[in-house]
This record gives sequence, structure tokens and C-alpha cells, in this order.
Amino acid sequence: MAASSKSSQKAKNVVLALLALWSLVSLIVIVVWGTSPDLKSSAVCRAELQELTEKMEGAKVVSGKNKEALEELLEEARQDQDRQRVQNLLLLGRLNATNVTLEESRQENAVLNGNISVLLEGVEQLRQTEVNLTAQIALQEEHMEALQQNLTEAGHLTESCSNNRAAAESQKLAAQSQTRACESRQEYLHKQLLKCKDVDSEAPQETQQQDSSSSSPLAAPLFLLVCSALHLMT
Repeated sequence: MAASSKSSQKAKNVVLALLALWSLVSLIVIVVWGTSPDLKSSAVCRAELQELTEKMEGAKVVSGKNKEALEELLEEARQDQDRQRVQNLLLLGRLNATNVTLEESRQENAVLNGNISVLLEGVEQLRQTEVNLTAQIALQEEHMEALQQNLTEAGHLTESCSNNRAAAESQKLAAQSQTRACESRQEYLHKQLLKCKDVDSEAPQETQQQDSSSSSPLAAPLFLLVCSALHLMT
């Protein structure tokens, strides 16, 4: 747009210069024509002079119109130049705003690059943490397997202990039953011993009676032998 304004201004200047040159040449021609010795009559000269004057006036009118047209064009060119200047200022403002935005974008990019670096470091730390946690989880799994094995063995041991306890309870009940049977047997034998002692005290009298009677001589010794055995068992 600036180049077109300069070219239009240059064209207007060239047209004005050509009009001025044409007017000057016309005046010179008229002066030379009027002062040169000629065989024409004065009437013819005046007629030609009148014609040239009319042409000159017409040329002045045309020159004036052309000048007005050129001035109008010049004014339009100035207005165009003013509008172009305003547009240039607007574009300059936009360009400055764009430069500011671009600078802000560059700063934001620098901040983002820094944040990306921090995030990459964080990701690397997380990866290392993941590796460490994976190793710890593997160790924990091994420990859990060992604990599970120990728990299984403890369950078997508990079951065995429960079975042993049940067997011991059964044996205890059997022992208690046997104890009660033995106590009952002991009580019975004690009663029999008391009977035997009573019989011992009565044995001499019965012996004398048996000697005088016709009963069997082996009955009394056998009874005494049984009583002695019961006494030893108690």
C-alpha cells in the first residue's frame, strides 16, 4: 500500500510537470509566431492570434480542470495515505500485541519445559519406587507363603493336639471309670476282709467243733487261706 501511494504521487507530479511544460511551450510558440516576420496580412495574423488565444484559453481551462482533478486525486491519495497510516498504526499495535503474546508464550513454554523436566524426574522416581515396591511385594509374598506354610503346619499340629486331647480325655474318662471300679472293688474287698477277720476270731471255736464233729477236715484251712489272700490284696 505504501509503494502504491508513492507511485500515484509520482505520477501526479509527472502529469503536473507535463502540463506546465505544455503551457510554457504554447506561450513560446505564440510569442515567436507574433514576433516573426511574416508576409501574412494583419487580419490573418489577428485571426490566427485569436484562434491561438482561444486555444490557449481552452488549454488553460483544461489545465485548470486537470489541476483540479489532480488536486482531487492528490486529496484522495492523502486520505488514502492517512487511512493507510491509521491501518499501519493498527497493524503496528497488533504486531506489538502479538510480540507481547509471543514473549508470554515463550515464557510459558520455558515454564512448561521446566515443569516437564520436573514431571519426568517425578516419573523416574515413581518408576524406581515401583521397582522397590515390586521387590518388597515379592519378599512379602515369600514371607506370606512361609507364614501360610507355618499356619498349615500349625493347623495340622492343632488338629493333632485336639486329637491327642480327645484321646487324653477319653483315656481320662476310662481311667476315672477304672478308678471308680477299683474303688468299688476295694470297698468290696475291704468288706470281705472284715468278714474274714470276724471269721478268724471265730475259727478256734469252729475248729474244736469240727474236731468233735464228723465234718470234712479241709474246709477250715481253705477258708483261712482265702481270707489271708484278701488281706494281702488290701
